[in-house]
Amino acid sequence: MAIQIKYDGGVYEINGLLNAQNGESLRNHIEVIMKQSKGLVLSLNKVLDIDSNAVKIISDLHRKASLCDTLFYIIGRENQRVKELFSALNYNDILL
Repeated sequence: MAIQIKYDGGVYEINGLLNAQNGESLRNHIEVIMKQSKGLVLSLNKVLDIDSNAVKIISDLHRKASLCDTLFYIIGRENQRVKELFSALNYNDILL
């Protein structure tokens, strides 16, 4: 299943299943945005399911943003599956 990325009011909202396969597509999309912007907000609240590969990709993007002095906020604590997986992989400190 493909993911949908919707831009609404300054927030890029991810809808669908986020996994290793479509995570690379997300990486490419976010990297382009980071080159054009000084900051972005990514919402994972509407992600139906996520795997550890996708969490790693998002973590890598967060690290890259900080190295480039780009603000990168990841919203997703309202999504129990996202919250649990970020916590299990010790990435809960980047999740808002």
